[in-house]
Amino acid sequence: MRNKVTVVGAGNVGATCAQYLFEKGFADVVLADVVKGLPQGKALDLSHASPILNTDARINGTNSYEDTAGSDVVVITAGVARKPGMSRDDLLLTNARIVRQVTEQAAGFSPESILIVVSNPLDAMTYLALHTSRFPRQRVLGMSGALDSARFRSLVAMELGASVSDVSAIVLGGHGDAMVPLPRLCTVGGIPLESLLPPDRIERLVARTINAGAEIVALLQTGSAYYAPGAAIAAMVEAILLDRKRIMPCAVYLDGEYGIKGTVAGVPVKLGRRGVEEVIELELTPPEMAALKKSAEGVKELINVMQTGEAKQ
Repeated sequence: MRNKVTVVGAGNVGATCAQYLFEKGFADVVLADVVKGLPQGKALDLSHASPILNTDARINGTNSYEDTAGSDVVVITAGVARKPGMSRDDLLLTNARIVRQVTEQAAGFSPESILIVVSNPLDAMTYLALHTSRFPRQRVLGMSGALDSARFRSLVAMELGASVSDVSAIVLGGHGDAMVPLPRLCTVGGIPLESLLPPDRIERLVARTINAGAEIVALLQTGSAYYAPGAAIAAMVEAILLDRKRIMPCAVYLDGEYGIKGTVAGVPVKLGRRGVEEVIELELTPPEMAALKKSAEGVKELINVMQTGEAKQ
């Protein structure tokens, strides 16, 4: 019997993630959304590609959480984009209501599942999903560093004209302006990046990594990234369901690791069938550690705003 993955949210990110998973074929996919017809139509369209993709996996669209029951992994992409006149706090509270409702339903129908949170602001929503589901922290994680590290790797490869397969890089911290790329640990074919590029060019790569999402939004004008986020989610799901023990940065609740406690931050973890099987603590320089803690404090501030706002409602 194949594994079962539910993707909640049939927008660009959710549908693209569902497509990547369906193509891989190691799990049946349920695409869920509140908009009637949307997940059904996209799932049916994808299913028609199964002979071309040579996959016997199944994909179904639904508006009912009952169809998600027994999922091994639930990916939460549901939420709204920031609209004109909407403050960041408004966005936070609006998406908090959505993510709380989604988590309650998903956890209720799939109590043994692993939750992967993608909704923004990602780190705060991961914290909310953890506390709403009451799952152990090993089974609730956010897609942040997996995407940001891929962006860093791709930009380094483009800069050097090298294969992305030879580039190793990692980005820690929150999914936003306070993320922490670590050029000191970046290598290309085992060669330190600092031996291949001068500091000013490395700084430009770091800055472009941090601003990658905004750069895409500016180019698209009417949307945001979804191909790379969808691929990052699919890689995380694959690592979990195939028990690959892959080490990649993800947003997880920290309980003293890196001197951080009580909030979510992006750090390297080992992903396997049980979810987060190990939090890996790197030896960071004082500036790197300070940047990571500052990023974590920013997430904690969002959590406080969320909790205060919800208490007033």
